[in-house]
Amino acid sequence: MRRLVCVPVLLCVAVPAQADRFDPVRAAIREQLVENGVPSIAVAVMQDGKIVWEEGFGWADREKRIPADAHTMYSLASISKPITATGLMTLVQDGKVDLDRPADDYLGNAKLTARVGDARAATVRRVAGHTAGLPLHYQFFYEDEPVARPPMGETIQRYANLVSVPGERYQYSNLGFGILDEIISRTSGLSYADFMRREVFLPLGLTHTSVDIGPGLEAFAATRYDRHGVPIPFYTFDHPGASAVFSSAHDLIRFAGFHLKNRLPGQKPILSAAMIDEMHRPVDPQAVREEGSGYGVGFSVRTKDGYRVVSHTGGMAGVATIMQLFPDRNAALVVLTNSSSPAPRIIADRIAAIMLPGWKPSPAPVEPQASPFTPTPELAGIWKGTLSAPEREIPVELVFQADGLIRATFGDQLLTLVSKARFDKGVFEGDLNARIPNPDTRRYSYAVRLALRLDGTTLRGAATAVGDTDNDRVRNALTHWLWLTKQP
Repeated sequence: MRRLVCVPVLLCVAVPAQADRFDPVRAAIREQLVENGVPSIAVAVMQDGKIVWEEGFGWADREKRIPADAHTMYSLASISKPITATGLMTLVQDGKVDLDRPADDYLGNAKLTARVGDARAATVRRVAGHTAGLPLHYQFFYEDEPVARPPMGETIQRYANLVSVPGERYQYSNLGFGILDEIISRTSGLSYADFMRREVFLPLGLTHTSVDIGPGLEAFAATRYDRHGVPIPFYTFDHPGASAVFSSAHDLIRFAGFHLKNRLPGQKPILSAAMIDEMHRPVDPQAVREEGSGYGVGFSVRTKDGYRVVSHTGGMAGVATIMQLFPDRNAALVVLTNSSSPAPRIIADRIAAIMLPGWKPSPAPVEPQASPFTPTPELAGIWKGTLSAPEREIPVELVFQADGLIRATFGDQLLTLVSKARFDKGVFEGDLNARIPNPDTRRYSYAVRLALRLDGTTLRGAATAVGDTDNDRVRNALTHWLWLTKQP
């Protein structure tokens, strides 16, 4: 049964309308607000060094009836990463950080733990490019809950396990950008937030941008809403450099313009053209996720419909964002929202189609269909080993049966079955219900997700406790090292 939800919609125009070109996009935005209940959307477009459109639609705060505009500050989620990386590169340019030195050289006593490979191969560049071997990770802390964010050193000691050989595999890791904000702080002698304000936001003229919500900017911040239109309490993370930046559409398009090497009024050249090019160059191209794509120093890079695209997206509780740069056309776009929805992708494609001849809409993400699993001869059989957790190690056994069933036993827990099993490019993945001895995982219910690389007679890699989402509150993804050997 469908529910009819009536949502008051407000259209706010931030600059004089360029009706002819962008009216179809405006209509698509209104549709998202009315039909899909998106509280607000802010957009900005740049071409040839000029902001040609910026506008806000809907409510930044429904309860207080605060309309959105081009200067409303939205939580950016993972678009924080290229911004953090820009701050890091100012230290590289000044000779204070070397991208090709080990990240450990800048972390004091809190070191990365090489479960496999060599920790010294986990360079700053690889950390910034998601190829250092660090695992899937996120950990959220809500202001109405009693758990405080731990010091970054504690998070590094507990979770900064290299679960793949540096340079071997691309694995998106928020923890890596938490490590980068720690490197920024330790190297500069300032807090991450203060450094970013002094060395990035103010020099680039980003007056409505801050880590979290800076003092005096509270009135400009959009409220984050869940899928039912209920405000989500403020939250933070143990990886601020990955996720904690707020910015407006106006500021973010100025940031994009800087990365297109267009210096706008009020901007200082905090990075050379060569440094910007370095950020947009893929790290470890052999570890690409898919043909024609890669990840540089804080930016996703790919080719689509004949255009080079340098971009990032963001998504978490009450947030969906997108920033796309098209360097060969000297153009960029930004779409920000204060709820979780596909709206930014849809609207960005509408804008790009106007700016770029031949641009085709991106297909909606499709959940992969589970297919029957049959173990290869290399996998079939009994595997035994150890899971390393913060409190203690526990024995683990996996049994791959010929009929496709996979039985798992963690410690003295009851036998369970592995679901969603797949084996691709030498990596086995699957989900199961098990308990991991870790105080951080005991706060919420979770499932364990395996990602284990087959290496002869060993399976090695990640066992990640992925917390269940309730009322759009994202919880945790906390990864532990698992090593298994095949039994004769």
